[in-house]
Amino acid sequence: MALCSCYFINNDSMLLERTPRMGVASRMTADGAEPLMSFRACAYLRVSTGRQAESDLSIPDQRKQVAGFCQAKGWSLLAEYVEPGASATDDARPEFQRMIERATDSDRPFDIIVVHSYSRFFRDSFGLEMYIRRLAKAGVRLVSITQELGDDPAQVMMRQVIALFDEYQSRENAKHVLRAMKENARQGFYNGSPVPLGYRTEEIEKRGARIKKQLAIDPVEAEIIRMIFRLYQHGEAASGPLGIKEITKRLNAAGHRTKRGARFGVGTLHGILTNPVYVGEWTFNKRESKTLRQKPAAEHIIVAVPPIIERATFDAVQAMLKARNPRVEAPRVVTGPILLTGLAVCASCEGGMTLRTGTSRSGKVHRYYTCSACARSGKVACKGRSIPMDKLDDLVVEHLSERLLTTERLTELLASIAHGRAEKAAEVDGRIIALQREATDAEDKLKRLYRMVEDDIAKMDDILKERIANLRLDRERSQAALDRIRAQMVPSQAIPPEIVERFGRAMRENIRTGEVPFRKAYLRSVIDRVEVDDAMIRIVGDAATLEEVIVAQGSDTRNKASSGFGVRRSVRKWRARKDSNL
Repeated sequence: MALCSCYFINNDSMLLERTPRMGVASRMTADGAEPLMSFRACAYLRVSTGRQAESDLSIPDQRKQVAGFCQAKGWSLLAEYVEPGASATDDARPEFQRMIERATDSDRPFDIIVVHSYSRFFRDSFGLEMYIRRLAKAGVRLVSITQELGDDPAQVMMRQVIALFDEYQSRENAKHVLRAMKENARQGFYNGSPVPLGYRTEEIEKRGARIKKQLAIDPVEAEIIRMIFRLYQHGEAASGPLGIKEITKRLNAAGHRTKRGARFGVGTLHGILTNPVYVGEWTFNKRESKTLRQKPAAEHIIVAVPPIIERATFDAVQAMLKARNPRVEAPRVVTGPILLTGLAVCASCEGGMTLRTGTSRSGKVHRYYTCSACARSGKVACKGRSIPMDKLDDLVVEHLSERLLTTERLTELLASIAHGRAEKAAEVDGRIIALQREATDAEDKLKRLYRMVEDDIAKMDDILKERIANLRLDRERSQAALDRIRAQMVPSQAIPPEIVERFGRAMRENIRTGEVPFRKAYLRSVIDRVEVDDAMIRIVGDAATLEEVIVAQGSDTRNKASSGFGVRRSVRKWRARKDSNL
């Protein structure tokens, strides 16, 4: 086959490129002056939003104009790539990428990519130039039917200026759209992001062509949400609080599905448990739409929606999630099969006691709690000690049941706490009286000075101004200290004897029976650590924390908020006090 020269002409007067082509047919212009070559072209058609694509106006118009342009030029339009509802501010567009990959293939299927305008191809000046150069390396040109430009420096600069204006216009449009969406959210309307499980959208009103919607509770899906929170906080029967993975298994086994009809996953479930929309707070403008970067809290817009979960339940679940965070505490410590993992420590080095096993001559396997520091690093780290696992478990459970969780001992501990709190309250009351006196004195002095100025007894000179400023500062300092003390005051709560008795009975039963994670949860709610020494076992906890758990039990009973017994979760070094032995 003969090798011929191919001329790429964009208009009647400008010669753009001369490249060798194989077997390209040619035809003459009307006046016979220049040859018009039959190039192979593909069209790229795009609209920015799905709403534009649904209206079916822009895409057909682009198609018609591109086809007419190619016919007038004598080019063969071989392919068409349509991108409905995709922004041109980046290259994350499936059809766009498919077109680029095909255009740069080794068989060179296209000579030209035809678009209605450069903004249809890209609305980012850097991205436009990058892809134009990538296509040029493959011998492919980008042609805009409304912005025909050549390759001389002046026209290249004009193309870059056009791209800059397209980028500017895109960003301005995005800014105005976001501003309108923010105002829409402030008025309590939904902006159209994926609806969370448990909710549905409800049409509220119509403003012109715009339909305003709000979130409403979906009764069926809301029950799934309540079940998820209940299983994580309390579990079922004697199972104790369940983990995220176990809840996921149960939901999928029962046939429950997400909003999109997919099976539940661990990430999906964690997102549900941490989503404040379920307590009535839907957050708009939280992240950047492109990068998903978190925006400052000052830019967030909180929209009130109907709550599905009570605030107390949500806060309790967040505390449990924090306590179970693997970065804070290993999962085996919380849900492992060993009762005192994370609680039993060596009295010498304060390292954790871990499981070690040994087999006797008879083949029986014995299990021990062993100092982990000694097991890892030898006697240099710690002299080490071991104790049979069953023995230590029984000692701790029996001691707590018979010496701590009795009604008499619990009443005694609560009385001691109340007495100490009363003594501190007396000291605080004295400090409050002193601060109130200081604030009142400063206020009285200011009033007298103001009256003197009003009655023209004293002139407002620099010395008087300084004195007034100092008095104001004294008053504000005293008032701030007073407000701070009042906010930190813990109200005294009288716990009825029947709640104390019920708590002790339930705890004695729960630390003895049930699965190990369930029993461990209750142990960790009332004790901080178990120190294993050579001749002594010390169970260490905080009586004030014990009081909190009893109060929570009483609150749950009165409010009927839960069907089970509430367990407080803890993390390492959670309690401030370490000096009181139970």
